Amino acid sequence: MPKVVTISHGKLRGTVTDGVAAFLGVPYAAPPFGPHRFRPPAPPQPWDGIRNATHYGPTVPKSSYAAPLDRLMADPTIPGEDCLNLNIWTPDAGGRGLPVMVWIHGGTFLGGSGALDVYNGAAFARDGVVLVTINYRLGVEGFADLPGAPPNRGLLDQLAALRWVRDNITVFGGDPDQVTVFGESAGGVSVISLLSLERSRRHGLFRRAIAQSGFGNAVQDPDDARLVTRELAARLGVAPTADGFARLSPAAILPVQASLAAEVAARPDPDRWGATTSAASMPFMPVLDGRLLTRHPEQAIADGAGAEVALMVGYTSEETRPSLFATGRDSLITFEVASWVLTSMGLDPALIQSHRAAMPDASPADVLAAALTDGCFRLPALRIAHAHPQVWMYEFAWRTPELDMGAGHALELGFVFDNPRSPDMAALVGANPPQSLATAMHDAWVDFATHGDPGWPRFTPHSRTIKLFDGADNPVASSSPTSQAAAGTARPSGTGIG
Repeated sequence: MPKVVTISHGKLRGTVTDGVAAFLGVPYAAPPFGPHRFRPPAPPQPWDGIRNATHYGPTVPKSSYAAPLDRLMADPTIPGEDCLNLNIWTPDAGGRGLPVMVWIHGGTFLGGSGALDVYNGAAFARDGVVLVTINYRLGVEGFADLPGAPPNRGLLDQLAALRWVRDNITVFGGDPDQVTVFGESAGGVSVISLLSLERSRRHGLFRRAIAQSGFGNAVQDPDDARLVTRELAARLGVAPTADGFARLSPAAILPVQASLAAEVAARPDPDRWGATTSAASMPFMPVLDGRLLTRHPEQAIADGAGAEVALMVGYTSEETRPSLFATGRDSLITFEVASWVLTSMGLDPALIQSHRAAMPDASPADVLAAALTDGCFRLPALRIAHAHPQVWMYEFAWRTPELDMGAGHALELGFVFDNPRSPDMAALVGANPPQSLATAMHDAWVDFATHGDPGWPRFTPHSRTIKLFDGADNPVASSSPTSQAAAGTARPSGTGIG
């Protein structure tokens, strides 16, 4: 059944299925090509007549997901230039006062889109939430530090999408004063980065925030970002400037960009890539540019940035296990290699020893996976929780039966969206994911967006309350993380992301 609405730039035709209206591929900014390439997002051009919003719009230039997600999750590539678009699901277009949630996808700032099947927002709309998913520029196009271009273009895109939501969401029944921004992995990093901005940059754009497997450590020093730019430019044979990269099409850049990213992930050498690049094992991410990101996000939040925003933050119990065990790399790990990996990423190698003591029968790969999960995800999340005045924490601990991945990175996505049987999740969670877990997580996210309370006590430095989602229908919160190493301190040395 068609549904027509009028927004600031023209009329849109969406579809209604089982009481949920969907408007897909709606442009929130002009195509980032030609005169708009490597520039801040510009407003979209108005259109005449009725624009069809019945299918997902073009995706941004992007690389495939990193292993093992590249063969486990389908990341569609949809051609076209009008790629700065968003998708909306609503139970009541033309209504009013509904809470709004805006999803920022993950993908190491190289891949992903708002068009994955697992991100279908019908379940959120069914439960009274207007759900929005967005695309934003990735890789070189969005995050390379290029002389002659504004830094952090991908973050500027996210802010432009949030401004579009503020200005247009009432048409879809949403309340612009009740917006929750949420994201996972690179999307979680983006949420923390947005939270850390000066209030004038984000005021009125979101009231609540959820960072899933993302934290304030993944931020790049400008000097390190320029090392990446110069190396990539040399491989492409262009000047390391915006004009130099503009000589090439995005399609020509993508394979070289992907090769460099794989090299950084495999050998995070701080002498070659810089300490902040190696700490995150990613060549592209938000940059401390002194204009948009003026302070390290962790420090900004500790200094009070975003204190008025209710925050939920969490991680999975075995974040980095899939990248070792689902790829076959586990057989290559020795304890010496494990210590080298942590040292290269700026993490305290003592984490290896503490986990060896806590897991005396574990393999070197088991120990490395546990240490990286703590150093790269759990402990940075705890630092954010200690610094923020109104925060709720969770830990996703359900272990998948597939590929020895345990409670690994990205496994919670289908449960949060109450879409655990999405084709995107089948290879991750198996044929029979627990619906009770999906119901519990999804309801908590809806309650947080609707009431500002997910259903368990806040985290405080005294209580350290962390809700455990393990599929066992736990009615109460856990009072401590499951990892013995993480339980000791919330402030180790080192940074990083898996």
